[in-house]
Amino acid sequence: MADAPLRKVDVREKAISAAGAAFISAVIVNPLDVAKTRLQAQEAGVSYQPACAMEGSGLFKVSIDGRCPPACPRSSMAGVPPECPPTGQRYRGTFDVMRRVVNEEGFLRLWRGLNASLAISIPTVGIYLPCYDLLREELVLYSEENSLELKPYAPLLAGSIARSVAVVVCSPLELAKTRMQAQVDPRTGKLPGVLAVLRSVNNMYGVDGGQLQGIRIMWTGVGAQLARDVPFSAICWSVLEPARNFALEAAGSVPDIGRVLGANFVAGMFAGGLAAAATCPLDVIKTWRQIETDPVKVMSMTLRRTLGEIWQKGGFRGLFTGVGPRIARAAPSTGIVVSFYEVVKYVLHRT
Repeated sequence: MADAPLRKVDVREKAISAAGAAFISAVIVNPLDVAKTRLQAQEAGVSYQPACAMEGSGLFKVSIDGRCPPACPRSSMAGVPPECPPTGQRYRGTFDVMRRVVNEEGFLRLWRGLNASLAISIPTVGIYLPCYDLLREELVLYSEENSLELKPYAPLLAGSIARSVAVVVCSPLELAKTRMQAQVDPRTGKLPGVLAVLRSVNNMYGVDGGQLQGIRIMWTGVGAQLARDVPFSAICWSVLEPARNFALEAAGSVPDIGRVLGANFVAGMFAGGLAAAATCPLDVIKTWRQIETDPVKVMSMTLRRTLGEIWQKGGFRGLFTGVGPRIARAAPSTGIVVSFYEVVKYVLHRT
């Protein structure tokens, strides 16, 4: 059986296996993604305080993007001020976000934006991993045929190019996911879905600038996302390939499905966690840009200006807001995606 010829896995099969890996990963790590996004949005000025009481009876709901009104309205009844929420009621960390989301909004809100996550993860990973495989193989082959020293850099170059293609194609879905996860449930009716969020963005910014401007806004933050994801991929694959090869060699000369699974999961965890920590400031910039709702500010925001604003508000600590949940999300997500993808390829090779 070990000597049987191995079948070449085609691009379609690779894309299907990558999409399956993305589905499993997105479902498992979505609560950590929600926690990361809300911690970063909080630093950007989004409030997650409860609604404040108005004069008479009833509540004054916070706006859909979570931003509080400038001040609670004053009561005219005997000059009694309304019961406004305390200013110190902020998320204190990953577990505090998850606890409060469960208590205030319900357990299932930990999977807020899952439909957007699936909508973006499946096509993104379905494009990303097969493209990475093809580009890496072509770079290695080109290096060998022309006696060039490109082989050590093939993972870095292939990962960067493949990720760039996937990001540009799927950027509107990433915008929808970020906004859905950053919003607070107003406790009135159903929350908007992916298409509703994208339509609202298009309508909001396309009024003055025309339809073309509205469409362009759908790619808000794509520069910041590329600035985050391209270095992430470059670091991740540069670390993952040698770590995976080392783990496979240490496991034995004849690989089996258990060794392939274990080596890829461990290497993916290590590489994904390291890359997530290194690129956290770029992730904060991307979140700040994508949750901004002021049309004028959106059009004038740049990476440099956003970085300066983050530094003014939070300093060095602000640049690494949400680094804990980002690492906790990226490490197992990378391990799951890479190991599932490689195991399916391993099985298909032998069928």
